[in-house]
Amino acid sequence: MEKILGVYSDYAYALMRIVLGALFFCHGAQKIFGWFGGIDGKGSATALASLIGVAGAIELVAGVLLTLGLWAGYAAFVASGLMAAAYFIGHFPAGFWPLENKGVAAVLYCIVFLYIATRGAGVWSIDEALN
Repeated sequence: MEKILGVYSDYAYALMRIVLGALFFCHGAQKIFGWFGGIDGKGSATALASLIGVAGAIELVAGVLLTLGLWAGYAAFVASGLMAAAYFIGHFPAGFWPLENKGVAAVLYCIVFLYIATRGAGVWSIDEALN
């Protein structure tokens, strides 16, 4: 069974990278453009020259790069750092445990992006096509 499923691991990894990139892009679009309800649920965007605005810009760019698989390792490394900073700035002050401080998504993004940074884009990527 393990050999059968292992045949698809590269494609499952690519699917994970693409979906995570698209979701990360959506977080940025929510902050920068007010899409998906915006930052207040009413379609409001944030100022680009703010901490949340800079985070949104990073989310937009890194999300696109990860989805396309272009410079994915670098984009994932930056995104991982952003999520670590988001956790410690925005969640950790409310408590140690991510379930208590609502930081589960930030921790998951951070760790998965760190994994992508170490592995690269993989199949179905511009990086692979260029090599």
